[in-house]
Amino acid sequence: MDLLLINWAVFTEKLILIIAVVSGSLVIAMYSTYAERKVAAILQDRKGPNRAGPFGLFQPLADGLKLFFKEEIIPNFSSKFLFILGPCLAMLTAMMIGAVIPWGNMLHFFGRNISLQIADVNIGILYVFGVVSMGVYGIMIGGWASNNKFSLFGALRAASQIISYELAMGLALIALLMVTGTLSLKEMVGQQMDSYWNFFKQPLGFLIFLICAFAECNRTPFDLAEAENELVGGYHTEYSSMKLGFYLFAEYINMFLSSAVMVSLFFGGYDIPFLNDTALITKIGVNWVTIIQSVILFMKIAGFLFLFMWVRWTIPRFRYDQLMNLGWKILIPLSLFNMMITGALILLKQNHWHF
Repeated sequence: MDLLLINWAVFTEKLILIIAVVSGSLVIAMYSTYAERKVAAILQDRKGPNRAGPFGLFQPLADGLKLFFKEEIIPNFSSKFLFILGPCLAMLTAMMIGAVIPWGNMLHFFGRNISLQIADVNIGILYVFGVVSMGVYGIMIGGWASNNKFSLFGALRAASQIISYELAMGLALIALLMVTGTLSLKEMVGQQMDSYWNFFKQPLGFLIFLICAFAECNRTPFDLAEAENELVGGYHTEYSSMKLGFYLFAEYINMFLSSAVMVSLFFGGYDIPFLNDTALITKIGVNWVTIIQSVILFMKIAGFLFLFMWVRWTIPRFRYDQLMNLGWKILIPLSLFNMMITGALILLKQNHWHF
């Protein structure tokens, strides 16, 4: 009977945290579209959205209302159930990554220590990879169910691209796991708070991971799955209204959560740089330190989001053969080289730097 008992305090904490993470991801994704337009405007020497509300801040709301009120169209010759399932699956898998990201350390309320992480699983990285690998099904199902050759070509491109770059990403992470000795994101952040950020230990691994993150998010220059000059709209050509909105939102949520993963893996997560967090707790209290840490985390994520947008409006799209060559002939060999060098350095260190 004890197995059926529910700790309602923990249940309530996790439920509130889930609602906060999901709502926050949606709001950030919504305003990332606004930031994208503003960054593009700055780089192209124009103003960007400035009519809907002060400084154009209501533009994402106007876009959302436009998508919501558009006519829902399901092609007659499509597989209707799968046609609806595709964008739902893309959105669901995008949101699930946030479950293992540590958004802060601890808050102390009502005599309880509340962790700002939905699930502190000891295989957090494997969970992230499992969820990311499921995301391709949303694109594949949507492209195939549309019964449109352009959509199918886009889905095939996306699937081969994501599978190819996942290999390089996984190999790059193996070298990081050799250094940290853990699969838990929380523990990795803790190690970086006590030592150097993993970026300084694995700069090549970070570079490979970053390039693969662009490919996993279908961002320029890796957006050949939806190349309008070749495939109209790619895998979402036949979609309209909120089903199209789900695909577009999923891309921005993936950007946000990929940035959060990179910050946690390589840049200390919520670590406050150049400050001793323990000493700061004694001065201003654990809750204020946790709030500052979360703000620092989001500032780091904002830096990566800006990088995603900057690259999109700066670098032209690859040809598809160039994209695949980069993945198979450059990134995978580089990842293997990085893994071997890391292993050799670890063995040398254990042998007190003697051959």
